[in-house]
Amino acid sequence: MARWPLASRMGKGIQPAARKLAADYSRSTRRKWLVLLALALAMLGSALASLAVGSSGLSVAEMLAALVGRGGRQASLIVWNVRLPRAAAGAAVGAALAMGGCVMQSVLRNPLASASTLGVTQGASFGAAAAIVWLGAGIQVSGAAAGVTITNPALVTICAFVGGAATTLVILGLARLRGVTPSVMVLAGTAVSALFTGATTLIQYFCDDVMVATIVYWTFGSLGRAGWGEIGLVALLSALAFLFFFINRWNYNALEGGMRTAQSLGVAVKRLILLSMVLCALVSSAATAFVGCISFIGLIAPHMVRRFTGSDYRFLIPGSALMGAVLLLLSDIVSRTMLMPAVLPIGALTSFLGAPLFLWLIVRRGGGTL
Repeated sequence: MARWPLASRMGKGIQPAARKLAADYSRSTRRKWLVLLALALAMLGSALASLAVGSSGLSVAEMLAALVGRGGRQASLIVWNVRLPRAAAGAAVGAALAMGGCVMQSVLRNPLASASTLGVTQGASFGAAAAIVWLGAGIQVSGAAAGVTITNPALVTICAFVGGAATTLVILGLARLRGVTPSVMVLAGTAVSALFTGATTLIQYFCDDVMVATIVYWTFGSLGRAGWGEIGLVALLSALAFLFFFINRWNYNALEGGMRTAQSLGVAVKRLILLSMVLCALVSSAATAFVGCISFIGLIAPHMVRRFTGSDYRFLIPGSALMGAVLLLLSDIVSRTMLMPAVLPIGALTSFLGAPLFLWLIVRRGGGTL
């Protein structure tokens, strides 16, 4: 009987500790929700800023009036036909690339995984180059306007998508031969990336200077290429992929403890890796096919969000999508305003801005894992 008072005192000591843990968890969860809210507001602000800047000289008041249907004819044409599709493309493509990079980094257990580092972007570039050179999508024009005109952009888009998807199929096929493990997929992606890069280089080697310039221009990336149909398709694919990713958010959290830990918790690891990679490649290939090669968004956005939310995929997946949209919209603003009225290639700009930022994150981490 003497042990019951001791047990009672121990129970009283445990209760405050449990309440403290519950309070810390609630405080941490609220902070992560605030991060998502801040990112959503940042994306909205970036989209409005993208609508407000340009070489036409529209004021913010004129832009807002045109946006609600009360502006002049010229202002309405500029906002609705030029700037709004561009902003929507930036948000959709940025979200797709960043979300795909976030999930790739989870299932492959590699902080450097993204569409550009696993060869999806390189496969899309090869597909576009093949369409321009071999399938007649790029026709040389002589005379005063000498150059190469892409006469069939739909064919270029389809071939780019097929090239990006083919990269994923090759990676998954090689992984199936050796077993679906993250290390095998990363190595296969590196090899396939080098293969498609070499193939694209060979295509350019046997072309004339004008045709090479056209291929290179496509690879620069541009948000102005996508129309409402293409934007809607990327948004739809991204929404479906996001639904699958968010349903499996706890499975991705379990993978953080390792494949064996996840399997012991009932996660079908191989199936999850395969389906996740297919969906990541699908949305990344579609985004690349419509706007060209845009690097570092899918790589850097998840790491930036992870510093505020940790590796909790309940918040990391939507946060990465929002951060990707913000980064691409801001990059597009810089590309249009730095040397106005000229528009800098956004793919080159994201690489130029993303690489130093990524190195800074590595330095801040002190050489450990990201």
